Amino acid sequence: MIDFKYYAPTHVVFGKDSESKTGSLVKKYGGTKVLLHYGGQSAQRSGLLDVVKASLKENGVEFVELGGVVPNPRVSLVRKGIEICREQGVDFLLAVGGGSVIDSAKAISSGMYYEGDVWDLFIHKAKATRYLPVACVLTIPAAGSEMSDGCVITNEEGDLKKDYCVDEFRCKFAIMNPERTFTLPAWQTACGVTDMMMHTFERYFSNEDEMTITASIAEALLRDVMVNAHKVLKNPDDYVARAQIMWAGSLAHNDLTGCGTIGDWATHTLEHELSGMFDVSHGAGLAALWGSWARYTCHKNISRFAQFAVNVMGVTQNFKSLEETAEAGIVACEEFFRSIGMPTNIHDLIGRDITDEEIEIMADKCCEFGARNIGGLVELNRDDMVAIYKMAK
Repeated sequence: MIDFKYYAPTHVVFGKDSESKTGSLVKKYGGTKVLLHYGGQSAQRSGLLDVVKASLKENGVEFVELGGVVPNPRVSLVRKGIEICREQGVDFLLAVGGGSVIDSAKAISSGMYYEGDVWDLFIHKAKATRYLPVACVLTIPAAGSEMSDGCVITNEEGDLKKDYCVDEFRCKFAIMNPERTFTLPAWQTACGVTDMMMHTFERYFSNEDEMTITASIAEALLRDVMVNAHKVLKNPDDYVARAQIMWAGSLAHNDLTGCGTIGDWATHTLEHELSGMFDVSHGAGLAALWGSWARYTCHKNISRFAQFAVNVMGVTQNFKSLEETAEAGIVACEEFFRSIGMPTNIHDLIGRDITDEEIEIMADKCCEFGARNIGGLVELNRDDMVAIYKMAK
């Protein structure tokens, strides 16, 4: 067990019609002119944007709009957002959407007062010293960006996907109405469930496993997410199941399931190169890689993988060894991913065989051309990265 600090300052407003409170909350947290940031047409078609705008107007909050955020949000739109904020005197950022929209808003926040190019922050060439406040109306439970300190942005030049994490990125408030998730396509729901499970895995599979209360919280979250995933895929309008998935997405990435542990994050780092190169859904990319990562690293803490097999995946303990129990848990998890429509290898993810040349390119980018290793459970070098990608072919 390691010493830790837990910081989760986001004001969560959860429940039916909660989006009607948007304007009063912006006002409460000091916003007078908002950049209303969103993705495609769904927020408009559903009427959500109209509700949010009406609430802002009712509370005397001015706003300008910037739509067009796509999955794996692009730095080019971030730069446009920064320009708009500077020209319009924006003092508050409101993201209406999922993790991609929230991350794009966070990136705009970081670049608003930075004198150089915002991409400098994501390649860790510099660090911002001042940020615009960010809040969100969440529509896609998945990334957990509504309560996390993280942000991931893609640079179209070179297909680079990089993260930047600071406490200033934690949303001032997050509005969550599970009803707004009823119309999510099954694929998007499944990708979201996978992402929140992976956020928990990255903290759970650790060499620091003495914090049993943290592990118990993680295991309960994982069990409930899997049960409710099947419920909402069968009945998309199941409010209770949608609500539990929505809240699980936040708890999976607000650091609660990592208190007292050292996270791994290798699967996420490896996946960033997959989605950077092939522009695939992040959750699906994680599912395609996780089994290979798990088999490659489980020897380091085999008892934790066996514990996962029994406590989360329901594997019986009638096995000859921890290794067999651990493998049965990995197999069961892959079976769950397939049961909700997720791929468990790269071929199924991208629809063809990946080439060795593409694997080498991803490994080069992932290790930053030999400048870094990744992983907390097992430290992985470039050769390890290549091996995991090849196992996942």
